[in-house]
Amino acid sequence: MGNEKLIQCPGCGVSLPSMGMPPDPRFNASGECWVLYMELSAYMLGLADTSFPHQYVVDAFAAQHSGPSVKPINTLFALVGLYLAVEKGFTGRQVQRVHMLLAARGREWPRLTPPTTPGSVSVRDALQAEEAEDRMAAIKNWDKSVWESWANERQRVMDIVKEVS
Repeated sequence: MGNEKLIQCPGCGVSLPSMGMPPDPRFNASGECWVLYMELSAYMLGLADTSFPHQYVVDAFAAQHSGPSVKPINTLFALVGLYLAVEKGFTGRQVQRVHMLLAARGREWPRLTPPTTPGSVSVRDALQAEEAEDRMAAIKNWDKSVWESWANERQRVMDIVKEVS
């Protein structure tokens, strides 16, 4: 185990055992981190919860794995979701509704300035919680950590949300 090659995710900074995966082309993420995201996504979608808490996972991962090659709309919508979930208590379904309202505006979205640190909680932390309630708490903690790391863009995100509220 001591000779195991580790790969550091460029988005969240987590070091994971190498699986020889290519980086994810849509996000600033290692392939190994993407595998964890897919595992957590499968779990969340399997809950079949009509409030759609899977949206919290989508937004935390997208915001934490933003980078120069990521489309501005992906980062902005992720931050809108985190703002609404963390500060306003929206369900994932309510966040989706706001995303649809914003998408209908058909405008070009600004490229946001990523934080210098990605937040202290990652998808790996959420997966380590095994009980359902603990996992949801870990996901909410992840959301809060990522949202707080983007404090430099908070006002711009809030102003964009005001456009549809």
